[in-house]
Amino acid sequence: MTREEQLVDAFVEAADTLVDDFDVIEFLHTVAARCVQLLAVDAAGLMLADQRGQLHATAASTENARLLELFELQSDAGPCLDAFRSGVPVVNADLHANQERWPRFAEAAQATGFVSVHALPLRLRATVIGALNLFCAAPGALSDADVRTGQALADVATIGILAQRTLHQAELLSTQLQQALNSRVTIEQAKGVLAERRSITLDEAFEVLRTHARTNNLRLSDLARDVAQRSNVIAGLLDLPDLAAADSE
Repeated sequence: MTREEQLVDAFVEAADTLVDDFDVIEFLHTVAARCVQLLAVDAAGLMLADQRGQLHATAASTENARLLELFELQSDAGPCLDAFRSGVPVVNADLHANQERWPRFAEAAQATGFVSVHALPLRLRATVIGALNLFCAAPGALSDADVRTGQALADVATIGILAQRTLHQAELLSTQLQQALNSRVTIEQAKGVLAERRSITLDEAFEVLRTHARTNNLRLSDLARDVAQRSNVIAGLLDLPDLAAADSE
């Protein structure tokens, strides 16, 4: 398979992130492997930021790369962190020449056999969600074509991840909205049941429900469901005429 065909396959894999059963960890491991396959590098790793902007080592092509990324996070210094924080690629960073810039990282990387490193941000316009680390065991610059290819892989991974996050957030919001609507219907049913059984107004019925829920540390929606279903658990709430007064004390 030619390099161009391999690159096409990599982008097809990225497009698969839009399916429902998308596994972000598996996908990022695939991206790391593709980087080693397509670029003049010996190992690759990816870090993703959580909701608080804290980076986490997420996938790597080798165990050495994974351990080195963990060390980079622990020491809070290294090319991947620079690329993530600035949104700008760090390319052709000779580790011997960068001893002062990242002293602990440079020493650890060289101890594992790497002599140069490149870091590309996972970004979409102004949004940076992580970074891609590329490690080299032999000296030599990464070609412009490899830099462009690496950034393209990083960008398409970013698009896939953000698309999936947006999809899940939309689904979550939709689910939460539907749950809220369902709860509202259940509460209205419970108010009707309680108002009819206790011969009180709907407003009074709602106040009884809310007060009882608060007093007994219950979720209003759960209590309303039990009332609407005439559960034996809340028989007293339905039948005792003085409960509203007792709850309000």
